[in-house]
Amino acid sequence: MKNATLCAVVMAVVFALPAAAKEVAGVQFPETIKAEGKELKLNGAGLRKKLVFNVYTAGLYVENPSRSAQQVIESDQVKRVRLSMLRDLDKKTITDAIVDGFKKNAKDKLPALQQRLDTFTAAIPDLKKGDELVLTYAPGKGTILESKAGQKMSVEGKDFSDALFSVWLGKSPVDESLRDGMLGKE
Repeated sequence: MKNATLCAVVMAVVFALPAAAKEVAGVQFPETIKAEGKELKLNGAGLRKKLVFNVYTAGLYVENPSRSAQQVIESDQVKRVRLSMLRDLDKKTITDAIVDGFKKNAKDKLPALQQRLDTFTAAIPDLKKGDELVLTYAPGKGTILESKAGQKMSVEGKDFSDALFSVWLGKSPVDESLRDGMLGKE
């Protein structure tokens, strides 16, 4: 009985720890980063595949790491998703995937979010292999989109952030294996 209890305690501690620095498909994700005046920890990182093609890597950084998608989505903390392109993606492909993710994970909230979603998707450029798209939620500020060439814009509302992060972490994510990687389960 003592061994089982000790094992359970050790496993709980291990699963509560943030992921160490990680490399995914040749892209480095450091253990910690600074964003919005906070130190964020790498929660996890993974690879987005479509059929047999590697599309992009994604790293999830949060103030308080968690293996729970719902906890990460709902938490009102600074959090960031960093997408690194492994192939060229045109704006339409990217925005269609994001809109589809909103429909699958936040359909009931879509009417209230539609105008902000349109503004957000309008700011997404075509991306080339090696480009990055960085999405950061900051409490009280909203979701900040940063892309190549220093392009930056912000969309207000925690509700928008929750729906956006659900594209990768929600019940119907864009890629289940990617979600598991971002949650540190792989």
